[in-house]
Parts: sequence; C-alpha cells; structure tokens
Amino acid sequence: MEAISIGLLGLGTVGSGVVKIIERNQDKLMHQIGCPVKVSKILVRELDKEREVEINPELLTANPDDILKNDNIDVVIEVMGGLEKTKEYLQEAINHHKHIVTANKDLMAVYGPELLQSASENQCDLFYEASVAGGIPILRGLVDGLASDRITKMMGIVNGTTNFILTKMSKEGSAYEEVLKEAQALGYAESDPTADVEGLDAARKMAILSTLGFSMNIDLDDVKVNGITEITEEDLQYAKQLGYSMKLIGIAHREGEKVEVSVQPTMLAETHPLAGVQDEYNAVYVYGEAVGETMFYGPGAGSLPTATAVVSDLVAVMKNMRLGVNGRSAAVPQFEKKLKDDKEIFAKYFLRLHVSDEVGVFANITNIFSQRGVSFEKILQVPVKEKELAEIVVVTHQASLEDYENIMLHLRDLEAVKEIKSSYRVEGGAKR
Repeated sequence: MEAISIGLLGLGTVGSGVVKIIERNQDKLMHQIGCPVKVSKILVRELDKEREVEINPELLTANPDDILKNDNIDVVIEVMGGLEKTKEYLQEAINHHKHIVTANKDLMAVYGPELLQSASENQCDLFYEASVAGGIPILRGLVDGLASDRITKMMGIVNGTTNFILTKMSKEGSAYEEVLKEAQALGYAESDPTADVEGLDAARKMAILSTLGFSMNIDLDDVKVNGITEITEEDLQYAKQLGYSMKLIGIAHREGEKVEVSVQPTMLAETHPLAGVQDEYNAVYVYGEAVGETMFYGPGAGSLPTATAVVSDLVAVMKNMRLGVNGRSAAVPQFEKKLKDDKEIFAKYFLRLHVSDEVGVFANITNIFSQRGVSFEKILQVPVKEKELAEIVVVTHQASLEDYENIMLHLRDLEAVKEIKSSYRVEGGAKR
C-alpha cells in the first residue's frame, strides 16, 4: 500500500531519535498500520552540519514551505522547539490539512487550546504525548486508560534536571551550585538552567496535565510556581531527620468544582512512592475516584525515550487515517475553569526559623500559630553555634494557605524572629 509520508521539523537529539526508531521499526509499524512509513523531508538550520544519524542529504531542507505546503506530506512531526515561529509553522501545516505530532511543552502550554481547536476545525489530529514526561505515556493514560474515571489529584516529578540535583544534594550533602555544575557537565542541565531550576518547565507540564486530567482549560498563569535555588544542605538534613525526601513536585488537586495547580519544593514522606524516584527519572502519581492510586514512572527525557512517545503518537495518527476519523480526538473541555482561593488550599508546612535564644520566645511564636488555629505535628529546637540564637523547626498540621501566609507575615514582624530560613509544603506523614 502507499506509504505514509512524514515531514520532520528539527533534527536535534529527539529528531534523530525519531528517524532511528522509524528506520529500525519499519516491520512493527507495517504490522500495526498496514503500510510503510517514510520520512520525506526534514527542516534543519544548517544543511551541511554533522548529524547524530546518517541522513540522505536530499531529504534536508532549510525552507519550511517544502514541508508545510507540500501536498505529498501527510504528517508533520515538530521537534525543533521554540514558540512563536513554531506556532506559525504548525498553524500553516494545519491550514494545509496536515496532522501534527509535537514534543513541544512550551507551545502546548501557551497555545495548545488554540491549535487543538484549529486542528479539529480542519479535521486534523494534533497529538503531544512527548511534551510532558518524555517516554512515560501519561497523557494517553489519562485520556484513554482512565477515561471512565474522575481524576481528583495528580502529583508529579516532571523535571529530570531538578530531580537529579536534589537527589545528589541529598545523597552527598553537596551544595546546590556544585551539583548544578555537575548536571550541566553531564548534559542534564542547560547552560542557562533557569527554566528547570525555577520550576517553569514543570509548570508548563502541569498546565497540560491539569487541562487533560480535569477537562478544564488551565493556563500557565494559573500555576503557582517556586523553584529549587534556595534549598540548602541544612534543609535536606532536616528532611531526612524528620522522615522526608525533598522533591520539586507539581501538584494538581480537584475538590468539587475547584482546582489548585502548583509547582514547588515539597517534603514528601519517605513512604510515598514518589519519594523513591531518583536522579533524572520522572513519575506522575494519579488519584482517581474509581481506580484509586496509580503511578506512571520512567525516563522523562533523552533521545530515544522521547522519540518513542513521538512515534507512538504518529502510530495513533496513522491508525486514525486508516479509519478516516482524524480530527475527532480533541475533546472540548467539559468544565468551566474554577480555581481555589488561598483559604481553600490546605497542606502541611515545614518551617525553619532563627530566633533570639531567650525565655518566652517560643511561647510568642506558638501564640501566632494558635491565633490562626494551626497546630504543630513536629517540633525541633537547637542552638545556633557561635550566635545567641536558636533554630526552631516545626512541621504543622493541615492549614489553609491563607492562614499560613498570615502567620508568616506576623512572624516577620516579631522582633525575636531574626530570620525565616526556609519554608516548604509537606505531603504525607512524618516520623514520630
């Protein structure tokens, strides 16, 4: 039968992996869809650049129209990255009735609803499994595997760079700056790591996950974000002492009609399955009303893992082509967006303070918490060497974000509190 023709935008790490998988697995693809698959054109910046994969030079082009306006190309796979220009390219491809597969989380977090609507109107597929967690089939798991359930909560380690950094800091007692340099040397972190370490990359992924999991249009601006750059070795030591692991966690929680979505450093109870996710690996923990608790785990990045997700989406597009049902998979969100306000967001909190080492100081601090109805689950107090200070560490019971932020304001105004050293959300129980 006639081959399905692919146009590839980008031939970097992931693009090279896509070419390798398509070439190596032709027999499997033939078995699944009943016809050959061929890469017909590849858009690159430099035609003469040395590549990770051997490519016929005739397939390469620097002109996007050779793909976007090429009537012989059926599917466009976008692995070039970028935002505005990339969106223009994909919109042009959709206008020419080409199906789209993308690994671009930034694009889908910002322009996903707009592109999905356009694809549906043009009877085109737009799939983006690889945009969230590399080789982990989390989006397909939510949309297909858990389609009959009501998802109430998703917690995820969705950035391998930060998980690698925190794992190394915790295991070796190393400083953040030292481990970041190692991550950059190993290729886990970019030369400019801002998007990873400030939580922006994870926030984009959580916006995508929340939109699908809750069937509600969640924008990137709806995600509360805090990164890992302020985490110290002392924080990690206290986490271990109290029975926690520190992770950058994306949390999306639905109660009734309202949701909260955040990305922040979180102390996870060591008994939680996510606490055991080490190094550059990703995992997403999903709570459903019917299924209960499930976890998706695997490599969150890399050439072949990410390319596997891309080609899996390609197979889904091709099956739809054979059935004549393209463009019908983009469901309109079922629910109007309703976000929780701060008094409706509840969590436990870890707080570390430096205070004057004087009689009555702890009583004053306790009074501030009790005025807001917040009690302690765990308390530690130790002297600070070479200073007339004490270090107080507490883990609270459940408190609303509104109450907790009010407590923080009052603590800053208390003369005896010399410095708020750190504060983190806590998930799960602690050691007694």
